[in-house]
Amino acid sequence: MNDGLDRLLADLRGEYPETGVTLGEPMSRHTTFKIGGPVRALLEPKSIGAFVWCVRELEGRELPYFILGNGSNLLISDGGHKEVALSTARLDTVRVSGDSLICGAGVVLSRLANAALGEGLTGLEFAHGIPGTLGGGITMNAGAYGGELGDVVESVTFVERDGQVRVVPKSECAFAYRSSRFQKGGAILSATLRLRPGDPKAIKAKMEELMEARREKQPLNYPSAGSTFKRPEGDYASRLIDQCGLKGLQVGGAQVSEKHAGFIVNLGNATFSDVYALMAMVVTKVYKETGVRLEPEVKIIV
Repeated sequence: MNDGLDRLLADLRGEYPETGVTLGEPMSRHTTFKIGGPVRALLEPKSIGAFVWCVRELEGRELPYFILGNGSNLLISDGGHKEVALSTARLDTVRVSGDSLICGAGVVLSRLANAALGEGLTGLEFAHGIPGTLGGGITMNAGAYGGELGDVVESVTFVERDGQVRVVPKSECAFAYRSSRFQKGGAILSATLRLRPGDPKAIKAKMEELMEARREKQPLNYPSAGSTFKRPEGDYASRLIDQCGLKGLQVGGAQVSEKHAGFIVNLGNATFSDVYALMAMVVTKVYKETGVRLEPEVKIIV
């Protein structure tokens, strides 16, 4: 049944013909979990103007959609989806202005860390090796090894669900552990990151140290969505999962990593149902034995 998507795509071809459009695109090709069924359409705007147009029209025509960055924090069901995936991949510009980086939402965080290194700017070393994009990272206030994006954001350019574009200062971003105001809908377009001058050799050494720590501790040889659960207050999800003897627990092709209990990995043929069931088993067991109810860090799209 045509609910207006055909008309939207026709109008999009007229307004922004350079926008990439792929019908029935499997999301398994666009998530680091390598899991996910086909969406109705994948839209890849090549400019801020085209992206804003897409948000306004999808909202105005009441067509369901979700924002797709690098798919590094998504668990998407295997069946067909009624949603449109709106990708930030082409919003990937990086511009230097003094001690700041002005960046598109689609820039991968590891690339930003290297850009900062190239300019002798410190503050983004923690992002080296994080596979997500800037937009998704800001939305969830991604972080690692003591650093968070909220620490370095100066302002965010954001398109609200009503189509209005606003520049939001850091003081209005409501950054907290793995959360921000941007989780309520709309989409990040770009951001300005305020960094500090530093010694390039020291910056590079820190990046290499953190990357080595990731290789040593994390199961990077298997598809995953990174840390599966949020850190509970005063503790670590991985410690609780390990304490409950759940390392190596497996459902179908999904496994609680034997290397790092905080990761659920795809051993090669995991389905959405495998991962979802395994997550539920972990939550139930940890709550029963410790009284702590783990919350997913991954975003789940059913």
